[in-house]
Amino acid sequence: MSKQQVSLFWFRRDLRLDDNAGLFQALQSSKVVIPLFIFDDAILDKLPVNDARVNFIHQSLSTVQDALAQIGSSLLVKKGQTHVVWKSLLEEYDIQNVFYNKDYEPYALERDAAICELLEQSNVKVQAFKDQVIFEEKEITKADGLTYTVYTPFKNKWLEKYKTMAPVVEYDTESLYANFHKNSYAMPTLEEIGFEKSVITVKPHNLKFISNYQDTRDFPAMDKTSYLSPHLRFGTVSVRKLVNWAFHKNDVFLSELIWREFFMQILFNFPKIANRNFKSAYDGIEWRNDEADFKRWCEGKTGYPMVDAGMRQLNETGYMHNRVRMVVASFLCKHLLIEWQWGEAYFAQKLLDYDMSANVGNWQWAAGTGCDAAPYFRVFNPDIQQKKFDEKGSYIRKWIKEFDLGYGKPMVEHAMARDRAIATYKAGILK
Repeated sequence: MSKQQVSLFWFRRDLRLDDNAGLFQALQSSKVVIPLFIFDDAILDKLPVNDARVNFIHQSLSTVQDALAQIGSSLLVKKGQTHVVWKSLLEEYDIQNVFYNKDYEPYALERDAAICELLEQSNVKVQAFKDQVIFEEKEITKADGLTYTVYTPFKNKWLEKYKTMAPVVEYDTESLYANFHKNSYAMPTLEEIGFEKSVITVKPHNLKFISNYQDTRDFPAMDKTSYLSPHLRFGTVSVRKLVNWAFHKNDVFLSELIWREFFMQILFNFPKIANRNFKSAYDGIEWRNDEADFKRWCEGKTGYPMVDAGMRQLNETGYMHNRVRMVVASFLCKHLLIEWQWGEAYFAQKLLDYDMSANVGNWQWAAGTGCDAAPYFRVFNPDIQQKKFDEKGSYIRKWIKEFDLGYGKPMVEHAMARDRAIATYKAGILK
């Protein structure tokens, strides 16, 4: 008995049915579409069993599954090494086409190239689409075709190109739902994929404060940010809908979305930055890399209230306000002279919105080693940052319960640390 010919759509960082570029294309193919998600052991094996991001992925997949059930379809969820999973799928189904949305991180590019080779060897047509950005790879370049490495000219070119096509076309996937494969697959539980429920949860995104975003975004106690970042990271929201909306609502908020694409293009075009300095002249800096100091930073016990509040918020919730991220990152790299890679790796473990391009880009910005025009002697004073952005100490008291009981002394004096950092950078920069 011959197998039914099918197309597969492979969900990854696009966990939604609505306005999904690759899914829209898949549903227009001549074969019925089986939606697929693979829990990749190469990623899961590095995570703790209560990882909140895996919880969020599972929750988001359950939402997709419930929606598919309403139309008599179902999500096929697998777990294992992706190469092994795809080999078994090729044996189980007569796969004619595979559709997916692109991912631009180094591991994803390597994985996808290997899977594409496997599928093409089996005479499966593979198609990849742009979905998590407005402009990708080399779509925003200088006149000579080179990649922008400074944000402002990138932003200007991005806006110029966007305005010629605004609004960006959104994909009406719902009109094609009849083309989903009619089936019912069992959704594995968290426990069945080797995980357990986390006490940390992803908050719903909230756009009601965006109209005056520029006035409130730097004050952590006000808590008037969008909480969009994890949803953008895992694709539970459409970036096209968001940008088309933001373009008419708030320029500063739109600029943050453009920063996201800037860092994605930097990582794609300069993959070495995943763990090496963008500016190789900074490779000669002699970092202190003191493990005891790093531990105090991780635990939020540096004696600087703004730094400690941020780290405690991160450890307890998986979130950290963006202004505070700049302060804690600067403190680690400049005050303690600990390499940015240490902080980047810790954030990668803890942040609900961890995205390699943004995390690496912002850590190198803080360290002064990235594609940023500011000189290396920019050193944030944590006390001044506290007075400017949390003058009454409301944010600090929320996360440091013992703050009013006599808080400890700073582990390093600011003026000394600043002078030491500048001297160390100056001596280490390669001529």
